[in-house]
Amino acid sequence: MNAPTPPDPTPPANDMIADSSFKPTVSGTEHVVAAAAFHLVERVLLILVALMTIGGALTEIVGIYQTRSITLADILQMFLYTEVIGMVSVFYTGKGATFIYPIFIAMTALARLIVLQSKEMAPENIVFEASAILLLAVAAVVITRISRPGAVGEKVG
Repeated sequence: MNAPTPPDPTPPANDMIADSSFKPTVSGTEHVVAAAAFHLVERVLLILVALMTIGGALTEIVGIYQTRSITLADILQMFLYTEVIGMVSVFYTGKGATFIYPIFIAMTALARLIVLQSKEMAPENIVFEASAILLLAVAAVVITRISRPGAVGEKVG
């Protein structure tokens, strides 16, 4: 009697999805073209973000001029625009920790939310949002300390 043969553990040659060891090969030219294309898309989107941010800031300035009144919410909104421009600048210059700016933007946005909605918000929600700001501040300090030369565990010199 012939025992049934176990199934072949190797996937068929044309079943690349089932083969977890499959790694697509990309030629050097393809790699260079893809990297250049992604770099170009990134730069175009960064320019678009900068232009939209400048447009938003100008709209805010016109609104302030028309109402002849500056509120704390307006000032915090201008900080948000400034931080977005700073983040785009960091991407172009390569100076600074790129992860810090989104954290600052989140902190400013939460502060603006607290300022604008604190009268209608439940007290525990204000505490939660203030705690989130504190957590983001701690994260910013940790990232700054780690990314700085001479950080914990690094040798300087």
